[in-house]
Amino acid sequence: MDIQEITRQVEKDSMVLRQIMAEVEKVVVGQKNLLSRMLIGLLCDGHLLLEGLPGLAKTTAVKTLAATLRTSFQRIQFTPDLLPADILGTQIYRPDQCSFEVKKGPIFNNIILADEINRAPAKVQSALLEAMQERQVSIAGQTFVLEKPFLVMATQNPIEQEGTYPLPEAQIDRFMLKIKVDYPTSEEEKEIMTRNIQGVSEEVAGVVDVADIESAQQTMRAIHMEEKIVDYVIRIVRSTRTPAEYGLDLAAMISYGASPRASIWLGIASRAHAFFNGRGYVTPQDVKSMAPDVLRHRIILSYEAEAEGKTTDDLIGTILERIEVP
Repeated sequence: MDIQEITRQVEKDSMVLRQIMAEVEKVVVGQKNLLSRMLIGLLCDGHLLLEGLPGLAKTTAVKTLAATLRTSFQRIQFTPDLLPADILGTQIYRPDQCSFEVKKGPIFNNIILADEINRAPAKVQSALLEAMQERQVSIAGQTFVLEKPFLVMATQNPIEQEGTYPLPEAQIDRFMLKIKVDYPTSEEEKEIMTRNIQGVSEEVAGVVDVADIESAQQTMRAIHMEEKIVDYVIRIVRSTRTPAEYGLDLAAMISYGASPRASIWLGIASRAHAFFNGRGYVTPQDVKSMAPDVLRHRIILSYEAEAEGKTTDDLIGTILERIEVP
């Protein structure tokens, strides 16, 4: 397909995203960045980690998005006493049949909201993250493949709060994007107050089928990406590992750079961003827009960077400023 043909197909298929956005905005005020990134995650079939303080509509946004899709949805509230079997399922004995039967857990749904994922111990997090990576679950020696789409949207409060278990870096790497959720603007906060005082509660309709999402995903993957843009993605990711090679004085700030998963996801996310904006080709701006969400949880800062009060977002900003744009 040529670019014009792809663009026509993108315009047709991106109607699906506009329908979802219109429904979600009936309930969620503002948070445009969060909503667009959630739709990009859906389009890329990638898991999302949402980080923000309590009360910023993280859970509401995920539940509302799930309600617009004609798929199954399950919320799992993570607590310190949760067990892997509570998520995956277990074997139960049937005395009337003198046999064991597998009782499937809540993981066997299309969209999973892992609420406050960092409140559960490592065993439980590992059970969930294995399902995320392998898209299958083993219970009592039997392997069950999870149905498509399978999307985990996990929320976490910032780590400094009490009673949390930080996710290991290797497990965080399995999330396609880490989205920072910020406070609303004063106008948005006023709208939230007004809606709550008036008791406005909009009903969200299931407007999109799995087939519509799959069709949009196929179109998104056909979006044209020039080789020089692919090289630009590689330069950005590799500069987090060997900054000096790219003329960046950041080696002392970074303990570990981003893994090859970052290159894969940044390429796919850039295509999804172009799709979201109704284009059949990827621009450097698409890459720049998605880089912070793809990279912020994949770069491990050194003690020196932390001592200077630097964040991963600061370093990503420097990299994007300094790496030559094609």
